[in-house]
Amino acid sequence: MQTDGSLPSLDIAGHVATITLRRPEVANRLGPDDLAELQRQVEAVNASDVRVLRLRSSGKYFCSGFDIGRLAAGQRGAGFETLVNAMEDCRAVTIAEIHGGVYGGGTDLALACDFRLGTHAADMFMPAARLGLHFYQRGMERYVSRLGLNHAKRLFLTAERIDADEMFRCGFLTELLPAERLRERAEQISETVAGLAPLAVQGMKRHLNAFSRGTLDAAALAADIGAANGSQDIREGALAWQEKRKPRFTGT
Repeated sequence: MQTDGSLPSLDIAGHVATITLRRPEVANRLGPDDLAELQRQVEAVNASDVRVLRLRSSGKYFCSGFDIGRLAAGQRGAGFETLVNAMEDCRAVTIAEIHGGVYGGGTDLALACDFRLGTHAADMFMPAARLGLHFYQRGMERYVSRLGLNHAKRLFLTAERIDADEMFRCGFLTELLPAERLRERAEQISETVAGLAPLAVQGMKRHLNAFSRGTLDAAALAADIGAANGSQDIREGALAWQEKRKPRFTGT
């Protein structure tokens, strides 16, 4: 599923989808058209039976956030927060393949993903204070819940750049890998997650994120536990375990 040659592309193969950012000449910065297209793509994934969504980029950089030129022209990127929140709330498990630099709002887009795999070519900084920009609520919440208050303060309040090793130490990167292993590891996680019981995985993802924000809905959690415990998949999982074979989960 593609539009023009520079908007993000969406490709789906079985239970795994891949979104690719395709503006390498401008460090994969995102304008309003990109945000709208990405929003449509996340919605398409939510409406499908995709179980894993990978986010990757072309060129040297992963993503440099919202187009600063548009900020200077008075546009405030209202759709950016909506898009990043939609990525965090995506039904599928999400994997960011961070092969290079990630800056500004691009850091929050990566933090919204469930797994953030990076290489030693990655670096990051959050220049909001340098631009006179006050970051939005859930973005700051993601920084605090993923990285802790001290790291969040350092990155937001100093706008200092950090390298891949420090990104891993502070929790921004889930794993730090040699460049040649990035795609392999992303595919390995994709295959593993896609083979697990989707009702259980998707329910636990949703509620783990709610725990981290302090917004747990206990009734919704109980309902999802009940749905998984009463599913065909839990019976299939137990039977496959007894028969020493790979389970065939259907999400029912």
